[in-house]
Amino acid sequence: MPIAVAGSIATDHLMQFPGRFSEQLLPDQLHRVSLSFLVDDLVIRRGGVAANICYGMGLLGVRPILVGAVGADFDPYRQWLVAAGVDCSHVLTCMDVQTARFVCTTDAEMNQIATFYAGAMARSREIDVAALSEEVGGLDLLLIGADDPDGMVRHSQNARAAGITFAADPSQQLARMDGPQVIELLTGASLLFTNDYELGLLRSKTGWSTEKITATTGTRVTTLGAHGVEIVHADGSTLKVAALPEVEKVDPTGVGDAFRAGYLAGQHRGLSEERSGQLGSYLATLVLETIGTQEYTVDPVTAQVRLADGYGSDAAAEIAAAMTWPEPAVHLAESGAVSTDGWYMNRSPLV
Repeated sequence: MPIAVAGSIATDHLMQFPGRFSEQLLPDQLHRVSLSFLVDDLVIRRGGVAANICYGMGLLGVRPILVGAVGADFDPYRQWLVAAGVDCSHVLTCMDVQTARFVCTTDAEMNQIATFYAGAMARSREIDVAALSEEVGGLDLLLIGADDPDGMVRHSQNARAAGITFAADPSQQLARMDGPQVIELLTGASLLFTNDYELGLLRSKTGWSTEKITATTGTRVTTLGAHGVEIVHADGSTLKVAALPEVEKVDPTGVGDAFRAGYLAGQHRGLSEERSGQLGSYLATLVLETIGTQEYTVDPVTAQVRLADGYGSDAAAEIAAAMTWPEPAVHLAESGAVSTDGWYMNRSPLV
């Protein structure tokens, strides 16, 4: 049975202003600001936690089902994801709005002025995950990632009622959710993904101890940045997986999503938790070494070398034997999402 990933689907519009915002602001006129900045650069990045996770799983040969709400502008992004091996046939398309969008301008001193447009994301509460599961003949797992908070809660309620095994991954939406919403999301989950900061926020929001959080969700997977990942079960047993050393640190955005993609793909293919964690760490490192959350590819030969260097030849061999790794540069080029020489067209318009 397939894995479905519910969560945000969005694009980031990132611009660079060569001057300083502070030089354009008049202290005595802050109550009536009217400014326009001529920027030197525009980069459009594909993102959203569900799309990021599905992209990584698709590159590993696992065909995930993307679950989320998008707008009338989604078709080019859909083509990109389908080419990467993602099932987008269950995405809710809302023709009267646009796909969620993050628009950010950064000045020469790294100050930022940003706006987030939720758009279609607010419609995710209209998606019936129980009906989806029935339509596809059942789900191996439903991951409920950061999205419209009401939609996240409704997904968990429907999953419990339908007996769907689900994982909770609230991530950045923890700041928006109150205690009862978080508890509703976690209750009945078989798996919880957080980073170490989010785990502390979960304790604060719920009033629960770490032990109670783990007992409620069965298995807790907590990423620790450069210190790797900790996997803890309700019985107290703990497994730690070291991070895979990076060649260089370029951009941490999307690292957690990539880890989830690798971990879930490994579990889906029958790998142990340790090997799944190592595969997740490999994808996370690829994203850390790349600008953009979906600008990396997976080369099987390079992957085995780096996994062997980081975790030993036995680990690399076990992971390689379990995975089916297509050549992403080939099918992405055929889709028109990348040029034939392999360079991503991440500066081309998506709308």
